[in-house]
Amino acid sequence: MTMTDRLEKTLSKPGKLLSIYFTAGYPAVEDTVPIIKKLEEAGADMVEIGLPFSDPLADGPVIQESSTHALRNGMTTRKLFDQIRDIRQQVSLPLVIMGYFNPILQFGVEAFCAACAESGIDGLILPDLPLDVYERDYKEIMEAHGLSVIFLITPQTSDERIRQIDSASTSFIYMVSSASTTGVQSEFGKGRDAYFKRIADLDLKHPQLVGFGISDAASFQRATTYAKGAIIGSGFIRMLTEKGTGGIEAYIKGIL
Repeated sequence: MTMTDRLEKTLSKPGKLLSIYFTAGYPAVEDTVPIIKKLEEAGADMVEIGLPFSDPLADGPVIQESSTHALRNGMTTRKLFDQIRDIRQQVSLPLVIMGYFNPILQFGVEAFCAACAESGIDGLILPDLPLDVYERDYKEIMEAHGLSVIFLITPQTSDERIRQIDSASTSFIYMVSSASTTGVQSEFGKGRDAYFKRIADLDLKHPQLVGFGISDAASFQRATTYAKGAIIGSGFIRMLTEKGTGGIEAYIKGIL
């Protein structure tokens, strides 16, 4: 199964999708692959592997701390690719790398995309890569390696811009639930529901997964009222901090 096929198959499944974000190399540097395997076994539909970075501006304190910890553990971009080299012999769910563009530039964009393809990575979420820069400078390279680039929208994104993003997308749209950083928002208000409905009413070609502020079954159900699925990051990392990898199965089953 190709990278695009894995995403398409998952996004077309009936029901709501749960995607889990975690920082590679946290809590321990060699936890990356075991966490992915446990997430699939527990019932997660997709995994977003966070690429640690020293200045993660869009992330709240929980993910920032996990990134700092992972870097101190010795996690690097090269080490991540070494760890997941044979991941497709162990799991079949879609895998997306989420991170900032600076480490990718340092690694070399072509080399990074090639390593993603060799490892069976399905897509990239790069919050600081503007759509126009992507289309002008990197679209050809990333598409040539079978990578779906996922773009973010927020409550402040105009309908026109959202339609541009929808047109440029090849899998799903990451719908940020608020303008805050990750892990800060603790609940959804009426304003969020109006935002979710506004996006749903646009009747976009690509499904949306909601991120930021989802941490439990209640917020997952609320976030997916209008969207195809939801993404949990800070809440999952908090659980890892408190209970370690042994708490994964109970946590996921508690969401679903």
